[in-house]
Amino acid sequence: MRIHLAALALLLLATPAMAQHAGHGAPARAGAEAPSTREFRATNARMHTAMDIAFTGNTDRDFAAAMIPHHEAAIAMAETQLRHGTDPGMRRMAQAIIEAQAREIAELRAFLAR
Repeated sequence: MRIHLAALALLLLATPAMAQHAGHGAPARAGAEAPSTREFRATNARMHTAMDIAFTGNTDRDFAAAMIPHHEAAIAMAETQLRHGTDPGMRRMAQAIIEAQAREIAELRAFLAR
């Protein structure tokens, strides 16, 4: 009985807090998701799948292998920003990220090839 009352009390206490957060991050139109949000979600899913590498125990190799899909995702996110974003500063940062991450991917791949 005490467990049920405690659970009920927690539910009643949590409800106002949950209600305060309802709608945060929701798209402007009910049922619609911004194209950039769909792209970010897809990029995130691809990245997590690709980063699930077969770890070897060689820290240097595992780091390089896992960072490549991480950097590829950064490039994809920056490309989404360039397609959909409008802030000039964010667009400049996105372009810089693409260039820097591409260089680092090349370095990581060169390391793995050695």
